[in-house]
Amino acid sequence: MAAEMLSAAGVHVHVYDAMPSVGRKFLLAGLGGLNLTHAEPFDIFVTRYAERADVCAAWLKRFDAEAICAWVKGLGLDTFVGSSQRVFPTDMKAAPLLRAWLHRLRHPTQGTPVTFHMRHRWNGGLQHSENKFSLSFDTPQGPHTAQADAVLLALGGGSWAKLGSDGAWQPWVSTLGLDLSPLRPANCGFEVNWSAHLTHQFAGTPLKSVGLSFTDNQGRTFNRKGEFVITATGVEGNLVYAASALLRDEIARSGSATLALDLKPDFTAERVLAEVKHPRGSRSLSSHLKSRLNLTALHLALLHEVLSKEAMNDPAQLAGAIKHLPLTLTATRPLDEAISSAGGVRLEALDADLMATARPGLFVAGEMLDWEAPTGGYLLSACLASGRVAGLGAAKYLQPL
Repeated sequence: MAAEMLSAAGVHVHVYDAMPSVGRKFLLAGLGGLNLTHAEPFDIFVTRYAERADVCAAWLKRFDAEAICAWVKGLGLDTFVGSSQRVFPTDMKAAPLLRAWLHRLRHPTQGTPVTFHMRHRWNGGLQHSENKFSLSFDTPQGPHTAQADAVLLALGGGSWAKLGSDGAWQPWVSTLGLDLSPLRPANCGFEVNWSAHLTHQFAGTPLKSVGLSFTDNQGRTFNRKGEFVITATGVEGNLVYAASALLRDEIARSGSATLALDLKPDFTAERVLAEVKHPRGSRSLSSHLKSRLNLTALHLALLHEVLSKEAMNDPAQLAGAIKHLPLTLTATRPLDEAISSAGGVRLEALDADLMATARPGLFVAGEMLDWEAPTGGYLLSACLASGRVAGLGAAKYLQPL
Protein backbone atom coordinates (compact mmCIF):
# COMPACT_ATOMS: atom_id res chain seq x y z
CA MET A 1 0.00 0.00 0.00
CA ALA A 2 2.89 2.36 0.74
CA ALA A 3 4.40 1.52 -2.65
CA GLU A 4 1.09 2.31 -4.32
CA MET A 5 0.94 5.76 -2.74
CA LEU A 6 4.52 6.54 -3.77
CA SER A 7 4.07 5.16 -7.27
CA ALA A 8 1.00 7.35 -7.79
CA ALA A 9 3.09 10.35 -6.70
CA GLY A 10 5.64 9.59 -9.41
CA VAL A 11 8.32 8.28 -7.05
CA HIS A 12 10.60 5.45 -8.21
CA VAL A 13 9.88 2.65 -5.72
CA HIS A 14 11.94 -0.49 -5.15
CA VAL A 15 10.40 -3.18 -2.93
CA TYR A 16 12.90 -5.61 -1.40
CA ASP A 17 11.45 -8.85 -0.05
CA ALA A 18 13.28 -11.75 1.61
CA MET A 19 10.81 -14.32 0.29
CA PRO A 20 10.71 -15.87 -3.21
CA SER A 21 7.31 -14.30 -3.93
CA VAL A 22 5.28 -11.32 -2.76
CA GLY A 23 2.59 -11.29 -0.10
CA ARG A 24 3.00 -14.71 1.51
CA LYS A 25 1.35 -13.78 4.79
CA PHE A 26 -1.39 -11.98 2.87
CA LEU A 27 -2.07 -15.25 1.04
CA LEU A 28 -2.07 -17.18 4.30
CA ALA A 29 -4.65 -14.77 5.70
CA GLY A 30 -6.89 -15.70 2.80
CA LEU A 31 -6.81 -19.46 3.29
CA GLY A 32 -10.04 -19.46 5.27
CA GLY A 33 -11.51 -16.51 3.37
CA LEU A 34 -9.75 -13.15 3.08
CA ASN A 35 -11.29 -11.00 5.81
CA LEU A 36 -10.41 -7.53 4.52
CA THR A 37 -12.19 -5.33 7.04
CA HIS A 38 -15.32 -5.01 9.18
CA ALA A 39 -18.54 -3.18 8.43
CA GLU A 40 -19.47 -2.12 11.97
CA PRO A 41 -19.86 1.63 12.73
CA PHE A 42 -16.54 3.48 12.76
CA ASP A 43 -16.82 4.63 16.37
CA ILE A 44 -17.10 0.98 17.45
CA PHE A 45 -14.54 -0.22 14.91
CA VAL A 46 -11.74 1.93 16.32
CA THR A 47 -12.30 0.71 19.90
CA ARG A 48 -10.94 -2.68 18.80
CA TYR A 49 -7.44 -1.19 18.90
CA ALA A 50 -7.61 -0.72 22.69
CA GLU A 51 -4.97 1.69 24.03
CA ARG A 52 -3.85 2.51 20.47
CA ALA A 53 -7.37 3.41 19.36
CA ASP A 54 -6.66 7.13 18.91
CA VAL A 55 -3.57 6.62 16.74
CA CYS A 56 -5.09 3.83 14.66
CA ALA A 57 -8.26 5.89 14.21
CA ALA A 58 -6.16 8.66 12.65
CA TRP A 59 -4.90 6.17 10.05
CA LEU A 60 -8.31 4.57 9.49
CA LYS A 61 -10.12 7.88 9.05
CA ARG A 62 -8.03 8.27 5.91
CA PHE A 63 -8.71 4.73 4.70
CA ASP A 64 -11.77 3.20 6.36
CA ALA A 65 -13.77 0.08 5.56
CA GLU A 66 -15.73 1.83 2.82
CA ALA A 67 -12.50 3.08 1.23
CA ILE A 68 -11.00 -0.42 1.36
CA CYS A 69 -14.04 -1.81 -0.49
CA ALA A 70 -13.72 0.96 -3.09
CA TRP A 71 -10.03 0.14 -3.47
CA VAL A 72 -10.86 -3.53 -4.08
CA LYS A 73 -13.49 -2.45 -6.61
CA GLY A 74 -10.80 -0.44 -8.38
CA LEU A 75 -8.79 -3.65 -8.76
CA GLY A 76 -11.72 -5.26 -10.57
CA LEU A 77 -13.13 -7.31 -7.70
CA ASP A 78 -16.25 -7.03 -5.59
CA THR A 79 -16.78 -7.45 -1.85
CA PHE A 80 -19.63 -8.59 0.37
CA VAL A 81 -20.53 -8.25 4.03
CA GLY A 82 -20.96 -11.54 5.85
CA SER A 83 -23.44 -12.30 8.62
CA SER A 84 -20.88 -11.31 11.27
CA GLN A 85 -20.31 -7.94 9.53
CA ARG A 86 -16.93 -9.11 8.28
CA VAL A 87 -16.06 -7.98 4.75
CA PHE A 88 -14.66 -10.40 2.15
CA PRO A 89 -13.92 -10.47 -1.60
CA THR A 90 -16.82 -12.20 -3.31
CA ASP A 91 -14.70 -15.25 -4.14
CA MET A 92 -13.25 -15.23 -0.57
CA LYS A 93 -9.73 -15.66 -1.98
CA ALA A 94 -6.56 -13.61 -1.56
CA ALA A 95 -4.68 -14.72 -4.69
CA PRO A 96 -6.84 -12.95 -7.35
CA LEU A 97 -6.71 -9.71 -5.37
CA LEU A 98 -2.94 -9.95 -4.91
CA ARG A 99 -2.40 -10.70 -8.63
CA ALA A 100 -4.49 -7.72 -9.70
CA TRP A 101 -2.74 -5.47 -7.19
CA LEU A 102 0.77 -6.50 -8.24
CA HIS A 103 -0.13 -6.08 -11.91
CA ARG A 104 -1.32 -2.52 -11.25
CA LEU A 105 1.83 -1.71 -9.28
CA ARG A 106 4.09 -3.06 -12.02
CA HIS A 107 2.06 -1.57 -14.88
CA PRO A 108 0.23 1.52 -13.58
CA THR A 109 -1.93 3.56 -15.94
CA GLN A 110 -0.62 6.61 -14.09
CA GLY A 111 2.45 7.06 -11.96
CA THR A 112 5.72 5.16 -11.88
CA PRO A 113 6.08 1.36 -12.09
CA VAL A 114 7.15 -0.38 -8.87
CA THR A 115 10.17 -2.69 -9.10
CA PHE A 116 10.22 -5.82 -6.94
CA HIS A 117 13.41 -7.52 -5.79
CA MET A 118 12.73 -10.98 -4.40
CA ARG A 119 15.06 -13.09 -2.23
CA HIS A 120 16.67 -9.91 -0.94
CA ARG A 121 16.90 -10.18 2.83
CA TRP A 122 17.85 -7.01 4.67
CA ASN A 123 20.70 -7.90 7.04
CA GLY A 124 20.41 -4.82 9.23
CA GLY A 125 22.92 -2.74 7.33
CA LEU A 126 21.70 0.83 6.94
CA GLN A 127 23.87 3.90 6.55
CA HIS A 128 22.37 7.38 6.64
CA SER A 129 24.16 10.61 5.84
CA GLU A 130 23.27 13.85 4.07
CA ASN A 131 19.67 12.69 3.49
CA LYS A 132 20.87 9.59 1.64
CA PHE A 133 20.41 5.98 2.70
CA SER A 134 22.45 2.91 1.87
CA LEU A 135 21.03 -0.52 2.68
CA SER A 136 22.67 -3.92 2.43
CA PHE A 137 20.93 -7.16 1.55
CA ASP A 138 21.83 -10.83 1.43
CA THR A 139 20.81 -12.50 -1.84
CA PRO A 140 21.41 -15.87 -3.51
CA GLN A 141 23.91 -14.06 -5.75
CA GLY A 142 25.76 -12.56 -2.79
CA PRO A 143 25.65 -9.20 -0.98
CA HIS A 144 23.72 -6.35 -2.59
CA THR A 145 23.75 -2.66 -1.68
CA ALA A 146 20.92 -0.28 -2.57
CA GLN A 147 20.82 3.52 -2.41
CA ALA A 148 17.68 5.50 -1.58
CA ASP A 149 16.45 8.97 -0.75
CA ALA A 150 13.95 7.55 1.75
CA VAL A 151 13.40 4.12 3.33
CA LEU A 152 10.15 2.56 4.48
CA LEU A 153 10.36 -0.51 6.69
CA ALA A 154 7.38 -2.88 6.74
CA LEU A 155 9.01 -6.00 8.15
CA GLY A 156 6.04 -7.58 9.91
CA GLY A 157 5.82 -8.79 13.47
CA GLY A 158 7.26 -11.97 14.93
CA SER A 159 4.73 -14.67 14.09
CA TRP A 160 4.86 -17.15 11.20
CA ALA A 161 8.59 -16.76 10.66
CA LYS A 162 8.54 -19.17 7.73
CA LEU A 163 6.57 -16.54 5.80
CA GLY A 164 9.21 -13.89 6.46
CA SER A 165 8.11 -12.06 9.61
CA ASP A 166 10.68 -13.43 12.02
CA GLY A 167 11.28 -10.32 14.14
CA ALA A 168 15.02 -10.42 13.41
CA TRP A 169 14.88 -6.69 12.75
CA GLN A 170 14.43 -5.72 16.40
CA PRO A 171 18.09 -5.14 17.37
CA TRP A 172 18.86 -3.51 14.04
CA VAL A 173 16.00 -1.02 14.31
CA SER A 174 16.94 -0.31 17.90
CA THR A 175 20.43 0.76 16.82
CA LEU A 176 18.80 3.28 14.45
CA GLY A 177 17.43 5.15 17.46
CA LEU A 178 13.87 3.78 17.42
CA ASP A 179 12.38 2.79 20.77
CA LEU A 180 10.92 -0.73 20.86
CA SER A 181 8.37 -2.60 22.91
CA PRO A 182 9.17 -6.35 23.06
CA LEU A 183 7.23 -8.51 20.62
CA ARG A 184 4.53 -10.62 22.29
CA PRO A 185 1.98 -13.12 20.98
CA ALA A 186 -1.41 -11.69 19.99
CA ASN A 187 -4.49 -13.63 18.87
CA CYS A 188 -2.77 -16.64 20.34
CA GLY A 189 -3.43 -19.94 22.07
CA PHE A 190 -2.66 -20.71 25.71
CA GLU A 191 -1.32 -23.61 27.72
CA VAL A 192 -3.42 -25.52 30.25
CA ASN A 193 -2.27 -28.37 32.50
CA TRP A 194 -4.76 -30.91 31.17
CA SER A 195 -4.99 -34.40 32.53
CA ALA A 196 -3.61 -37.18 30.34
CA HIS A 197 -7.18 -38.42 29.77
CA LEU A 198 -8.46 -35.12 28.43
CA THR A 199 -5.40 -34.61 26.22
CA HIS A 200 -5.60 -38.13 24.79
CA GLN A 201 -9.36 -38.18 24.24
CA PHE A 202 -10.20 -34.63 23.21
CA ALA A 203 -7.19 -32.84 21.68
CA GLY A 204 -8.41 -31.18 18.48
CA THR A 205 -12.07 -31.15 19.55
CA PRO A 206 -14.05 -27.90 19.21
CA LEU A 207 -16.04 -26.59 22.14
CA LYS A 208 -19.01 -24.80 20.63
CA SER A 209 -21.56 -22.30 21.93
CA VAL A 210 -19.90 -21.56 25.24
CA GLY A 211 -19.50 -18.35 27.17
CA LEU A 212 -16.08 -17.08 28.22
CA SER A 213 -15.70 -14.45 30.91
CA PHE A 214 -12.61 -12.98 32.48
CA THR A 215 -11.71 -10.05 34.71
CA ASP A 216 -8.05 -9.13 35.12
CA ASN A 217 -6.48 -7.62 38.22
CA GLN A 218 -6.83 -4.17 36.65
CA GLY A 219 -10.61 -4.56 36.58
CA ARG A 220 -10.85 -4.96 32.80
CA THR A 221 -13.47 -7.48 31.74
CA PHE A 222 -14.28 -9.75 28.82
CA ASN A 223 -17.55 -11.60 28.34
CA ARG A 224 -18.52 -13.20 25.07
CA LYS A 225 -20.11 -16.29 23.57
CA GLY A 226 -18.42 -18.31 20.84
CA GLU A 227 -16.29 -21.36 20.26
CA PHE A 228 -12.70 -22.53 20.55
CA VAL A 229 -10.67 -25.73 20.29
CA ILE A 230 -9.17 -27.97 22.95
CA THR A 231 -5.55 -28.74 22.01
CA ALA A 232 -2.97 -31.14 23.38
CA THR A 233 -1.30 -28.24 25.16
CA GLY A 234 -4.29 -26.05 26.04
CA VAL A 235 -6.80 -23.95 24.11
CA GLU A 236 -6.93 -21.93 20.89
CA GLY A 237 -9.53 -20.55 18.50
CA ASN A 238 -11.63 -17.47 17.85
CA LEU A 239 -13.18 -17.00 21.28
CA VAL A 240 -9.81 -17.43 23.00
CA TYR A 241 -8.10 -15.12 20.50
CA ALA A 242 -10.66 -12.40 21.21
CA ALA A 243 -9.67 -12.41 24.90
CA SER A 244 -5.99 -13.10 24.32
CA ALA A 245 -4.59 -9.62 25.02
CA LEU A 246 -6.17 -9.47 28.49
CA LEU A 247 -5.21 -13.07 29.25
CA ARG A 248 -1.63 -12.64 28.02
CA ASP A 249 -1.06 -9.50 30.04
CA GLU A 250 -2.52 -11.09 33.18
CA ILE A 251 -0.17 -14.06 32.83
CA ALA A 252 2.74 -11.64 32.47
CA ARG A 253 1.72 -9.86 35.68
CA SER A 254 0.57 -12.76 37.82
CA GLY A 255 2.04 -15.94 36.33
CA SER A 256 -1.35 -17.35 35.32
CA ALA A 257 -4.86 -16.30 34.33
CA THR A 258 -8.10 -18.01 35.36
CA LEU A 259 -11.12 -17.53 33.11
CA ALA A 260 -14.63 -18.90 33.53
CA LEU A 261 -16.52 -21.00 31.01
CA ASP A 262 -20.29 -21.10 30.81
CA LEU A 263 -21.10 -24.47 29.25
CA LYS A 264 -24.80 -23.56 28.86
CA PRO A 265 -24.85 -19.80 28.18
CA ASP A 266 -28.46 -19.86 26.97
CA PHE A 267 -29.72 -21.40 30.22
CA THR A 268 -30.16 -19.48 33.47
CA ALA A 269 -28.36 -20.75 36.55
CA GLU A 270 -31.75 -21.62 38.05
CA ARG A 271 -32.72 -23.75 35.07
CA VAL A 272 -29.37 -25.55 35.05
CA LEU A 273 -29.75 -26.38 38.74
CA ALA A 274 -33.31 -27.58 38.19
CA GLU A 275 -32.22 -29.85 35.33
CA VAL A 276 -29.32 -31.27 37.35
CA LYS A 277 -31.64 -31.95 40.30
CA HIS A 278 -34.25 -33.63 38.13
CA PRO A 279 -34.63 -37.27 39.20
CA ARG A 280 -32.46 -39.48 36.98
CA GLY A 281 -33.64 -42.88 38.07
CA SER A 282 -31.29 -45.62 36.93
CA ARG A 283 -29.49 -43.49 34.36
CA SER A 284 -25.82 -42.67 34.77
CA LEU A 285 -24.87 -39.09 35.54
CA SER A 286 -23.46 -38.63 32.05
CA SER A 287 -26.68 -39.94 30.45
CA HIS A 288 -28.73 -37.72 32.73
CA LEU A 289 -26.75 -34.61 31.84
CA LYS A 290 -26.86 -35.48 28.16
CA SER A 291 -30.63 -35.89 28.34
CA ARG A 292 -31.44 -32.83 30.44
CA LEU A 293 -28.76 -30.36 29.33
CA ASN A 294 -27.29 -31.87 26.16
CA LEU A 295 -23.83 -31.97 27.73
CA THR A 296 -21.30 -33.88 25.63
CA ALA A 297 -18.44 -36.15 26.63
CA LEU A 298 -16.10 -33.16 26.31
CA HIS A 299 -18.26 -31.11 28.67
CA LEU A 300 -18.14 -33.95 31.20
CA ALA A 301 -14.39 -34.30 30.81
CA LEU A 302 -13.92 -30.57 31.48
CA LEU A 303 -16.10 -30.81 34.58
CA HIS A 304 -14.01 -33.76 35.82
CA GLU A 305 -10.88 -31.60 35.35
CA VAL A 306 -12.20 -29.25 38.04
CA LEU A 307 -14.59 -31.20 40.28
CA SER A 308 -13.93 -34.13 42.55
CA LYS A 309 -16.09 -37.24 42.35
CA GLU A 310 -18.01 -36.04 45.38
CA ALA A 311 -18.56 -32.60 43.89
CA MET A 312 -19.79 -34.14 40.63
CA ASN A 313 -22.55 -35.79 42.65
CA ASP A 314 -23.49 -32.59 44.48
CA PRO A 315 -26.18 -30.88 42.36
CA ALA A 316 -25.34 -27.38 43.61
CA GLN A 317 -21.60 -27.69 42.95
CA LEU A 318 -22.15 -29.39 39.60
CA ALA A 319 -24.69 -26.81 38.40
CA GLY A 320 -22.39 -24.00 39.57
CA ALA A 321 -19.48 -25.44 37.60
CA ILE A 322 -21.58 -25.86 34.46
CA LYS A 323 -22.34 -22.12 34.56
CA HIS A 324 -18.96 -21.00 35.87
CA LEU A 325 -16.18 -23.50 35.14
CA PRO A 326 -12.76 -22.11 36.12
CA LEU A 327 -9.96 -22.77 33.65
CA THR A 328 -6.41 -21.71 34.53
CA LEU A 329 -4.05 -20.73 31.72
CA THR A 330 -0.38 -21.04 32.59
CA ALA A 331 1.36 -19.52 29.55
CA THR A 332 0.86 -18.24 26.03
CA ARG A 333 1.79 -20.51 23.18
CA PRO A 334 5.03 -19.51 21.37
CA LEU A 335 5.08 -16.25 19.43
CA ASP A 336 5.69 -17.98 16.10
CA GLU A 337 2.35 -19.84 16.44
CA ALA A 338 0.34 -16.67 17.03
CA ILE A 339 -1.81 -15.13 14.33
CA SER A 340 -0.19 -11.77 14.99
CA SER A 341 2.08 -10.02 17.45
CA ALA A 342 1.90 -7.10 19.83
CA GLY A 343 4.82 -4.80 20.51
CA GLY A 344 7.32 -3.39 18.05
CA VAL A 345 8.37 0.14 17.16
CA ARG A 346 6.75 2.48 19.65
CA LEU A 347 4.48 4.98 17.95
CA GLU A 348 5.88 7.71 20.18
CA ALA A 349 9.13 7.39 18.16
CA LEU A 350 7.30 8.44 14.97
CA ASP A 351 5.50 11.52 13.74
CA ALA A 352 1.97 11.60 12.29
CA ASP A 353 3.35 10.50 8.89
CA LEU A 354 5.00 7.47 10.57
CA MET A 355 8.47 8.91 10.00
CA ALA A 356 11.12 8.35 12.67
CA THR A 357 11.66 11.62 14.50
CA ALA A 358 15.24 10.56 15.27
CA ARG A 359 16.01 9.74 11.63
CA PRO A 360 14.25 11.86 8.97
CA GLY A 361 13.47 9.94 5.80
CA LEU A 362 12.97 6.61 7.61
CA PHE A 363 9.35 5.46 7.75
CA VAL A 364 7.76 2.44 9.43
CA ALA A 365 4.41 0.76 8.76
CA GLY A 366 2.34 -2.33 9.42
CA GLU A 367 2.57 -4.99 12.07
CA MET A 368 6.10 -4.05 13.16
CA LEU A 369 4.53 -1.03 14.86
CA ASP A 370 3.42 -1.26 18.48
CA TRP A 371 -0.32 -1.84 18.16
CA GLU A 372 -2.55 -4.89 18.14
CA ALA A 373 -6.10 -5.83 17.26
CA PRO A 374 -8.36 -8.88 17.29
CA THR A 375 -9.10 -10.89 14.19
CA GLY A 376 -12.12 -9.86 12.17
CA GLY A 377 -10.60 -7.58 9.54
CA TYR A 378 -9.07 -5.18 12.06
CA LEU A 379 -5.48 -6.36 11.58
CA LEU A 380 -5.49 -6.07 7.81
CA SER A 381 -7.40 -2.78 7.86
CA ALA A 382 -4.82 -1.08 10.06
CA CYS A 383 -1.90 -2.57 8.13
CA LEU A 384 -3.30 -1.19 4.88
CA ALA A 385 -4.15 2.16 6.45
CA SER A 386 -0.73 2.54 8.09
CA GLY A 387 0.96 1.69 4.80
CA ARG A 388 -1.08 4.37 3.10
CA VAL A 389 -0.19 6.97 5.76
CA ALA A 390 3.52 6.10 5.61
CA GLY A 391 3.54 6.07 1.80
CA LEU A 392 1.89 9.47 1.58
CA GLY A 393 4.25 10.74 4.26
CA ALA A 394 7.28 9.51 2.34
CA ALA A 395 5.96 11.13 -0.86
CA LYS A 396 5.55 14.42 1.00
CA TYR A 397 9.09 14.12 2.42
CA LEU A 398 10.55 13.44 -1.03
CA GLN A 399 8.47 16.01 -2.88
CA PRO A 400 7.69 18.84 -0.45
CA LEU A 401 5.30 21.51 -1.67
